[in-house]
Amino acid sequence: MLKPPTYTIHFTLLVIVLLVCFIINICLGSVTISLLDTVQILFGIVSEDSSNSYIIWQYRLPKAITAILVGGGLSLSGLLMQTLFRNPLAGPYVLGISSGASLGAAIIIMGSSLFSGYFAFATFNDISLAIASSIGSFLVLSLVLMVASKIKDTMALLIIGLMFGSITAAVVSVLSYFSKAEKLQQYIFWSFGSLGNLSWLQILIVASCTVIGILLSIMTIKPLNAFLLGENYAKSLGIRLQKSRYLIIIATGLLAGCITAFAGLIAFVGLAVPHITRQLFHTTDHKIQIPAVLCCGAILMLICDTVAQLPGSVSVLPINAITSIFGAPVVIWLLVRKRKMIF
Repeated sequence: MLKPPTYTIHFTLLVIVLLVCFIINICLGSVTISLLDTVQILFGIVSEDSSNSYIIWQYRLPKAITAILVGGGLSLSGLLMQTLFRNPLAGPYVLGISSGASLGAAIIIMGSSLFSGYFAFATFNDISLAIASSIGSFLVLSLVLMVASKIKDTMALLIIGLMFGSITAAVVSVLSYFSKAEKLQQYIFWSFGSLGNLSWLQILIVASCTVIGILLSIMTIKPLNAFLLGENYAKSLGIRLQKSRYLIIIATGLLAGCITAFAGLIAFVGLAVPHITRQLFHTTDHKIQIPAVLCCGAILMLICDTVAQLPGSVSVLPINAITSIFGAPVVIWLLVRKRKMIF
């Protein structure tokens, strides 16, 4: 009897690459800090240059941790959606959750131009923006869950999620049309995505939602594997379809909604990383796929953030653009090299 393949070497290499990318990400930036100084500061050894310690602990370490959480969370939510809908083009945002977050951000940023009397009390800052985005994503998630309780067809749920996204996008377009130029510019900058504006408290919130999303995903490993062969097959195994769909949607909502609220819209990662891990591991088993996408997503996000920093320059490119420019060729190369999509 053939033994199931082990992936110890794969995961060992992934963890090593993750640590290397993490250290490089902290070392490089507008001010280059040597590898030795970086390691010593991370282990609590006082550096001769106190400014290096301040830069690492106040700017670079929070940003690197944010990159790990964002990359891993979006990749996992993309995997959940691709499996639930059995659609390789599904991503973490297909249910309209990101559109809800965008609507919340648009209202708090551009709403004062259209509803000046109602939004005069709202103070625009990072905290209010995150709260508004979270509320928007939560409202859309609640609507999706309500619809999910009424219909049994998963593909219909996908279409309804896309319709929710279209409705919120239309409202954002109306707000954009009536907003002032500086407000519109603020919203566009938010939509570019950013990893460097989070405080330790905000990082803790994102980490908590990510951990809960991961735990919910682990609870649904058996249903996820069954969904790959269709809902009828899953039902024949005794899987409670409605409960499993709820858990998967809630996990995706927590991951994608919280990340979008605090880090903005970040494209490509959730769609592409599950395909990369399937090509690397040659399996669709979610016991392997869940930790694999967490590691690969974190690695990809750290690499993209390092590139976006333009080491040696004070300029920082939009992370949203780098994820697509850097990641798309990787997926194309993998698919062309393997000549077959594993799904």
